[in-house]
Amino acid sequence: MGLLDGRVAIITAGAGAGIGQATARRMAEEGAKVVVTDAHARRVEEVASALSNELGKEFLGLEVDVRNVDDVTRMVDATLERHGQIDILMNNAGINKLSPVWEMDDETWRLVIDVNLTGTFNCMRAVLPHMIERKSGAIVSMSSSAGWIGGGDGEAHYSAAKAGVMGLTRAVAAEVGPHGIRVNAIAPGLIYNEFLERIYPKEFFERYAKRVPLGRVGQPPDVADLAVFLASDMSRYITGEVVSISGGSVMVP
Repeated sequence: MGLLDGRVAIITAGAGAGIGQATARRMAEEGAKVVVTDAHARRVEEVASALSNELGKEFLGLEVDVRNVDDVTRMVDATLERHGQIDILMNNAGINKLSPVWEMDDETWRLVIDVNLTGTFNCMRAVLPHMIERKSGAIVSMSSSAGWIGGGDGEAHYSAAKAGVMGLTRAVAAEVGPHGIRVNAIAPGLIYNEFLERIYPKEFFERYAKRVPLGRVGQPPDVADLAVFLASDMSRYITGEVVSISGGSVMVP
């Protein structure tokens, strides 16, 4: 018996090399029927097919830009048509584009806010009527330690968006708790994925690990395991929380 047997989970940005794909795999391993979405059509098709072959169960792959309300509506409709229910929403879609505030243009600000914060709102709003009708559901949204401590180095828009996700999580949890729906967020510190090697030299990760009490940089499966916990009945009395996962590098009172 898996922790998520019989449940249907939507994961946004689930085709990336990091947290999204790791979470899709872990939720499927725990028995969920997983719908993988991503803004990149070819990538989401390839990843859904690869995971289906690897795990021996069908993954529905959908092209979805979370900024686009029509895309999000089609995502919900396609999931209900295929599986008949939605039990879990994992808001993983995110983006960052570094720029100091005094040099940031309107397009960069809107991009980061719209994907990270408005996209999370769009997906929540779309699944909640169904979850309210069934009086059941779990929503897990991806925030960041930058929402608490700021990002520095051109991340003002990203920090603002991730702080917004924290506030949105608490407010929505209070609204939908009476309907049997739980809403929580995850705030990672640095979580490694291979894409980051295009941005940072190897020495960056070595230096960072030395500042972490647990002595290493986080890995996508670390976050995926937490997402499974928050989506499962193991966390049945937890809602409105933002959970830090940073190896101790960010300790929030």
